[in-house]
Amino acid sequence: MKKLLLALLAAASVHAAPVWLTDLDAAKAQGVKENKPVLVDFTGSDWCPPCKALHKDVFEAAEFAEFASKYVLVELDYPRTKPQSSELKAKNREWQQKYAVNSFPTILLLDAKSGDVFGRVAGFGGQTAQEYLAKLATYKNTPEGKAELAKEMKDTADRSAKSRVLGQKINEAIAAKDFKAAEAALEEIFDGVSGPRRAVLPFNKARILFMIDPAAKEKALKHVDEAIAAAQGDEAMTRSFKAFRAKLMSAEAPSPQTAVK
Repeated sequence: MKKLLLALLAAASVHAAPVWLTDLDAAKAQGVKENKPVLVDFTGSDWCPPCKALHKDVFEAAEFAEFASKYVLVELDYPRTKPQSSELKAKNREWQQKYAVNSFPTILLLDAKSGDVFGRVAGFGGQTAQEYLAKLATYKNTPEGKAELAKEMKDTADRSAKSRVLGQKINEAIAAKDFKAAEAALEEIFDGVSGPRRAVLPFNKARILFMIDPAAKEKALKHVDEAIAAAQGDEAMTRSFKAFRAKLMSAEAPSPQTAVK
């Protein structure tokens, strides 16, 4: 009977829901005590759709329980309507500034003792729990891992700066109704991009072409079809592209906003 009870308790612990703290200082202290790193979720729980999707699709998935057992979890929330104490708001703002978090959701992996970041993922694009956790698992709490993250962050910043400049060129090309110039800028933005994300290139070509010249509907449709084919394996992206294609077929003009990757 005692062995059966122990087995049942062990099984229950395996499937227990992960515990999220709300105080990063306490989480780091616990991480030091348990010799675990800290996973920090910067979220807007009551207003941010990607934050809600990340919790539902990843953090509530069965796969997350095993992954979470290797970390101390802490949620730093930035709600718009949910009540929070002024002390908690002030603390969370300090952490946001310290770690330069400017988008939600952002997930950080921290060394509990030093507070150094060794993993960072901003945003949520509808990945499966397995895909998202595989990305987190690539980050290593080692000097080499931290150096690799620093390089990744620099590359991301460089791409963002380049995209802003090229985005302005695209806006100017749209205003001048110069599709060739817009297409050249798009090609430069997506230089080096591979996999399903590459599908956003022909999708943007379709949008911008139809914005510049609604009479070029057939050519725009060919770009959309190229995007749909390239997005195979990414269900969320494929649905978005197909919805746009349906609008294009009914000759509805797309939004004038420039889309970038």
